[in-house]
Amino acid sequence: MKLKTRRTFSIVTDRYEEAGRPAATPLRKVAVVAVIENPFATGQYIEDLSPLVEASVPLGREIAQMAVAALGSYKAQGYGKGGIVGMGGEFEHAAALLTTVFANPIRDAIGGGEAWISSMTKVAPPGTPIDIPMNHKDDVYVRSHYDGMSLTLPDAPFPDEIAIIFCLSSAARLNARVGGLTHDEVVARMAGRAKA
Repeated sequence: MKLKTRRTFSIVTDRYEEAGRPAATPLRKVAVVAVIENPFATGQYIEDLSPLVEASVPLGREIAQMAVAALGSYKAQGYGKGGIVGMGGEFEHAAALLTTVFANPIRDAIGGGEAWISSMTKVAPPGTPIDIPMNHKDDVYVRSHYDGMSLTLPDAPFPDEIAIIFCLSSAARLNARVGGLTHDEVVARMAGRAKA
């Protein structure tokens, strides 16, 4: 099965200060969205969703290219994913497109990503807000990277569409100070493993 992309979005935000404190380096967050035609928006239950899972691999590559372009000179430290299924489909259609095989091309493009990727999916009409949770790309226990993006897609998804969303952040929340494992500790641990 080959998925048909109908339109794409890239949303970039740069945060320069928080609580009146300027950031040493701005925090960049990006959301890349591919709105695809839902081949299973038939109104009938379909048992085998493996064609969607398999078709998600090229979609992951497409989204990876968009994400790297949106990040620009920044490097990804955090990520999250999600999907909104149009009213003619069902929740499970987005879930089938957001498995590990979809995410692996994105992990490859951003330079790793060992942690599971938090996710949010829903069935909803165009213009419905969605909150995409995010965590550190290499260790889910890095508290400073618990974050997210709130999106509203004004014209997506139509009843026979699915909006697939991937979000990335370049660093921790600005002014993060609740303790726990740090990004630098994860990088050092991974470097030690690579030398072994």
